[in-house]
Amino acid sequence: MNTHVRPRRGKSLLRADRAYRSGGLVARLLALAPASLFHRLLDRIDAGLAEGTIEGHLPDGSVRLLGGRGAGPVAVVHLANWAALARLALSGSVGWYRAWDKGEWSSPDPVPLFDLFMRNGEALGNAARAHGPARWLNRAVHALNRNDRRGARRNVHAHYDLGNDFYGLWLDPTMNYSSALFTDPGQTLAEAQTAKVDAILDRLDLRSGSRLLEIGCGWGALAERAVERHDVLYTGITLSPSQAEVAAARLAAVDLSGRSRVEICDYRDTVGPYDAIASVEMVEAVGQQYWPAYLDTIARLLRPGGKAAIQYIAINDALFERYAASSDFIQAYIFPGGCLISESRFRALAKARGLAWSDVRRFGRDYAETLRQWRERFDAAAQRGDLPPGFDDRFVRLWRYYLQYCEGGFRGGGIDVAQVTLEKTI
Repeated sequence: MNTHVRPRRGKSLLRADRAYRSGGLVARLLALAPASLFHRLLDRIDAGLAEGTIEGHLPDGSVRLLGGRGAGPVAVVHLANWAALARLALSGSVGWYRAWDKGEWSSPDPVPLFDLFMRNGEALGNAARAHGPARWLNRAVHALNRNDRRGARRNVHAHYDLGNDFYGLWLDPTMNYSSALFTDPGQTLAEAQTAKVDAILDRLDLRSGSRLLEIGCGWGALAERAVERHDVLYTGITLSPSQAEVAAARLAAVDLSGRSRVEICDYRDTVGPYDAIASVEMVEAVGQQYWPAYLDTIARLLRPGGKAAIQYIAINDALFERYAASSDFIQAYIFPGGCLISESRFRALAKARGLAWSDVRRFGRDYAETLRQWRERFDAAAQRGDLPPGFDDRFVRLWRYYLQYCEGGFRGGGIDVAQVTLEKTI
C-alpha cells in the first residue's frame, strides 16, 4: 500500500483529529516532568485493577507490574514516551488512541489491555477518563454530532458509506454488521449470523402476509431471511444509499410478490401500522437525546399486541454516567453521534410508552468472537493488498485498533449485547 496516497475514503472519520482534544502540546510538555509524576498516575491505575495484570515497560527503562491481585488477562504495554500517560489523563480513550497512533505506546496484543480497563471500569473510576477542559471540549464536539434529521444522515454516511467493497472484504458472506449468535460448536461466522437473524425473527410471531418493518436494514440480511422464511410484507429503512442499493437487490431476488421494499427514510418519518418491527444494533446510533423519539416511533407504528425485537449494545449502568459525561474513542473516530444504551433508562422509557419488556438474551462473549473473526478477515485482506483504493495506512491502523478496542470491551464484560422483545400493550 502506498503510504503517500492521500486518503479519499474514511477521511471524515480521521478528521476527528482536528475536532477532538487529545492532550497535544500540553501532553508533550507534561512529558518533560519528573517520572515520579507519572508513577503516581500508575499508582492510581494499579489501585483500580482488582482483576488481571499489566506489565508496563516504561520510558525510564524500568518494568512495573500493575494489578496482579486477582485472576484475569495479562497485558503487556511498552511506553515509549510519558506523553502517552499524559494524553490518557487529559483525554481518556481519545487521548490513548492518539498516543498509540503517534507511537507513544505499543503492545504485542492490545485486546487484553482493553479487556482489563473494561472489567475494572468501576474500580478505576475516572483514572482512564478525560478530565478538565479536554473533557468539556470533547463533549461539546460530540454534541455537534447530534442525530437530528440532518445530523443522522451525515453520521450514517461517515461510517456506513465507506463502500460496499470495503465491508464485503471482511464481513461474512451474509453481510451482517452486528454480533453473531454462536449456538453450536464449530459454527462458521456466517452460520452464527444466520442464527442471530433467526433468533430475532422467532420473537415476532410472523406468518405469511405479516407486515414487518426493519429499522436500520443494513445490507439486507434480515430482509432476505424474513421473506424466505415467512413470506412477509417487508419494509426496510436506512439512511445509507450504499446499504439500500444492496438490500433492495437482495430483497428483489426473493420477494415474489413484489410488494416488499427498501427505503431511504428516517425512522421518525415512517408511517404504519406494522404487525412487527425488527431493529438490530441501530439504537446505538440514535443517541441518548433521541431514545424517546425512537421508542415513540415503535409504539406509534406497532398495532396493538404487535411485537418488536431489538438487538442492542448496553454499557454497565454503573459506568453509564461517567461514559455519557464525555466522549470516547468510538464516538470520536468511529460512530459520530453514537451512544451505548443504559438498559435501565431505556427500559423505563419503553415501559412509559406501553411497550412491555421481556425475554432478554445476553451474548457479549459472542460479540467478542465476532469481532475477533472480523479482525482476522480484515488483517488478511490488508496483508494481501486487497483493500479498495483510497484507504491509507493510517486508516487501516485506525480500523484495526477499533476492532481490537471493541473486542476487549466485550471480553471485559462492561459492555454487552442482548436481544429483547417489546410488546405493545396499550
